Amino acid sequence: MEINWFQVIMTLLGGLAVFIYGMNLMSDGLQKAAGEKMRNVLALLTKNPFIGVLAGALTTAVLQSSSATTVMVIGFVSAGLMNLPQAISIVLGANIGTTITAQLIAFKVGDYVWTFILIGFIMYFFMKKESLVNIGQTIFAFGLLFMGINTMGDVMKPLAAMPEVAQMFLAVKGIPVLGVIIGTFITLIIQSSSASIAVLQNLASQAGPDGVSSIIGLEGALPILFGTNIGTTITAVFASIGSSINAKRTAAAHIIFNVTGTILFMFFIPWYSRLIKYISPTGIEYEVVSRQIANAHMFFNIINTIIFLPFIWLLVKIVMKLLPGKDTDKLPSEPLYLDYNIIEQPVFAIHLATKELSRIANFTLKMIKDAKKSFLANDTEALKNVFETEDIVNTLQDETVKYLASIFATDSLTEHQGNIVSGLIHIASDIEHIGDNCTNIAEFSSEKMKHGYEFSDIACAEIYECFDQASRMTRDTISALETGDINLAYDVLVQEEEMNRTEARLKREHIKRLHDKKCSPEFTVMYTDIVHNIERIGDSCKNIAEAVLADIHFKDSSIPNKEI
Repeated sequence: MEINWFQVIMTLLGGLAVFIYGMNLMSDGLQKAAGEKMRNVLALLTKNPFIGVLAGALTTAVLQSSSATTVMVIGFVSAGLMNLPQAISIVLGANIGTTITAQLIAFKVGDYVWTFILIGFIMYFFMKKESLVNIGQTIFAFGLLFMGINTMGDVMKPLAAMPEVAQMFLAVKGIPVLGVIIGTFITLIIQSSSASIAVLQNLASQAGPDGVSSIIGLEGALPILFGTNIGTTITAVFASIGSSINAKRTAAAHIIFNVTGTILFMFFIPWYSRLIKYISPTGIEYEVVSRQIANAHMFFNIINTIIFLPFIWLLVKIVMKLLPGKDTDKLPSEPLYLDYNIIEQPVFAIHLATKELSRIANFTLKMIKDAKKSFLANDTEALKNVFETEDIVNTLQDETVKYLASIFATDSLTEHQGNIVSGLIHIASDIEHIGDNCTNIAEFSSEKMKHGYEFSDIACAEIYECFDQASRMTRDTISALETGDINLAYDVLVQEEEMNRTEARLKREHIKRLHDKKCSPEFTVMYTDIVHNIERIGDSCKNIAEAVLADIHFKDSSIPNKEI
């Protein structure tokens, strides 16, 4: 029978496209369904290596991609939120988490694909409750994933019957290194080890010429399987380009882990194959080989992790030796935490945006201190610093708002996450307003120094009091934003009310001094404007505190801030 190769290739690629789309849609649905539970993973990132492995496995099980988890880790390392040993432990866990997809594929649900698609479609498109919609999306995507697998399986059946194909796979069995190269190359092209393994499972499930054996068998599939683990490291390499030296070291550790594991297992393929067959279901080879491949993939990564886990310190030394040197410090006006590589994982992208906003707020705290020194002590250096820091704040605020807008543009946001992003954009504006108020005060300081104005000791003491209140409020606001401390956020609201009363009291006392001719009338406008600008700093702090009370935060006080 003559085969239409164009149709075969197009159908095979089309089935693969449906599979990858279904897997990505399922990942999106799982992320939304998991929702804020994904935030709890962040609290695990600074624990011991074993917990790091667990965090990596859980994150990958939701993201359905070890590459996505590794890219996220590289972003965190580059931002200084995670050290190298922590990152490596999470990468090890990611390799375990990615085996879940192969286990799902091994289930024989081909006859129920349309049931999944129908149920998922009804929930996805007709339900009103967001949680049910997300579950429906996951079920619908699960059906699409298997529809792609069925399509690939249908087109592979006539190919499996061809003697030339059987001979080709006999050659692969005879030269295991060739299988590793094939697995690596396919994954490099597809950019997904899960998709490569799905193709391998489908191909191996085709009966050979005898109608009983698998066309490739477990021993023939193992080298290709190992190769897919090497090929998946390329995504991390791409993500590390232009990142910090530790980010590059994380990518290097990922490569070393998978390559070393492959080399090690290549020496034991016959024995490993027997072990997998022993612990897997028995039956006709082509019917059970998909489960065998899934189990081989899972235990390959579990055993590798068990071997490497006690030697993370050694792996750290190796990658530091391979990639020596230090990072050049970023300019203050360059974002430290924003990473566009993980924009499709909103939980983690929002976390990074929150950290950047906290960093910007710390710059405004420095501006308050400099504005105070410039006005009360006629400090020209402090005056200069206010204007320079204002430029930094404006630049960082623009970049952060752009980043938050990019998160909005993804399809992975839940309604609650959308509210968080919206709240963070408002917080960015409030932080910039604090900087603007400091700049206004600095302009008054410049005018005061230029004309040699001298305020009374009482007036200076009152302004000093206002500055102290503003500094305390801003520090507490930053802390509330970073930690999600609700009690501290409420305290900021109380402090803001106190600041309002202070402004009203100082204005009354200033009017009284004017009436008693104890203060020059020409300073009245400057005095009241300075007090009012400080009070407006309190208003901005109040807005941020209210956003924290509306759950616009991440409870992650264990990760220290970078110093300015």
